[in-house]
Amino acid sequence: MSAVIRVPLSSVVLKTTGGGTPERDNPDLWNGGIPWASVKDFKDGIYRLTKTKEQISEKGLKRSASHLIPSGTPIICTRMAVGRIARANVPVAINQDLRALYIREEFDTDYVVWALDAIRHRIENLSIGSTVKGISIEQLLSFEIESPSKPEQTKIAEILSTVDRAIEQTETLIDKQQHLKTGLMQDLLTRGIDPHGNLRSEETHEFKDSPLGRIPVEWEVKPLSSVVDLQVGYAFKSSWFVEEGVKLLRGENVGTGKADWKDTRCLSHEASESHKDYALAPGDMIIGMDRTFTKQGFKVTLLTDDDVPCLLVQRVGRFVPMTVPKKFMQLLIQSPAYQRELLIQQKGMDIPHLSKSEILTPSVPVPREQTEMDAIASEVAKMNATLSSTRHSLPKLRALKTAMMQDLLTGRKRVTDLLDNTEVPA
Repeated sequence: MSAVIRVPLSSVVLKTTGGGTPERDNPDLWNGGIPWASVKDFKDGIYRLTKTKEQISEKGLKRSASHLIPSGTPIICTRMAVGRIARANVPVAINQDLRALYIREEFDTDYVVWALDAIRHRIENLSIGSTVKGISIEQLLSFEIESPSKPEQTKIAEILSTVDRAIEQTETLIDKQQHLKTGLMQDLLTRGIDPHGNLRSEETHEFKDSPLGRIPVEWEVKPLSSVVDLQVGYAFKSSWFVEEGVKLLRGENVGTGKADWKDTRCLSHEASESHKDYALAPGDMIIGMDRTFTKQGFKVTLLTDDDVPCLLVQRVGRFVPMTVPKKFMQLLIQSPAYQRELLIQQKGMDIPHLSKSEILTPSVPVPREQTEMDAIASEVAKMNATLSSTRHSLPKLRALKTAMMQDLLTGRKRVTDLLDNTEVPA
């Protein structure tokens, strides 16, 4: 099989077209139904531009340097997010930070998009500008890509697109399963499971009014403090900190869902022996008492084996179940109803800090029977296992895509070699 030659983009691209921005202070030029793309519409790893954040009018198109680009034409960012590339599903106008690339007939357009994405890091490294990075069209067209025969280009693009679709489908499935989990938790924490293992409904079971809305008659509404306690951490002195030892779980380390150890402080193993009451374990649920609600979400962390050993520090709390199972307690803390009540308490504070009593004040629904609490937790655990399995497959697909791009777009492996040795997801 003949070697793959490299060609400059100038021999791949027939012509390029730039764009522009209509006058912002003239409303007649905007919101006229014509999609108008800018850098903010382009995302890493997304090669189809399905919609734009803004639209312009026919008058805006005529009275600006923008151009209407035919659907399917590759559009590349030449300023700011340099090198991001996508094809629009419909004709789209573009601004001055983008460039449309019209590909010669002897090249497969999808292949060229993949090839440019594969060298994006090189394009980005060449971009210039002290505040806003950019690259000239001459510089862009000087880059080279591999140029196998057009049929081979088409086959490479098909293979990579197949993997990319598998990634998109997996991401969509994860979103769907997450929504199902949220809905299931809402149902389970308001309707519960009857002794026969069925989700209750008002058509078949008796419900009653409560401060939290309608709940099964077998349930009660209690303040969280009556079923759960909160252990607040110890005020370790900074002079005790050492470079290596037992990690200290501070407010900075409480993430949304998992711990964040980028900024870590430690206590010596000898000193930690005197504070065993503050030792944390896998499965402990931790809450950050300062700025509990941030743009990233609700600062509650469920510790894993990788997080321990570590010690609980002041202004951080560990939830301790008293009269409910630990798994059910975790569902109460994760429920939107509990979080809404807690968020109301944090709002209006100059320096948001929730005290122990404030964290334990919200009312929660509690079944009278522990067997029902266990059944509810078990149903959510099943959904979590399904969601975890789907999430686990995503990095594998992404790694496969990266490996295929490195092999196929550099000529390191030819299409026939890959088809003989690699199973591509359907």
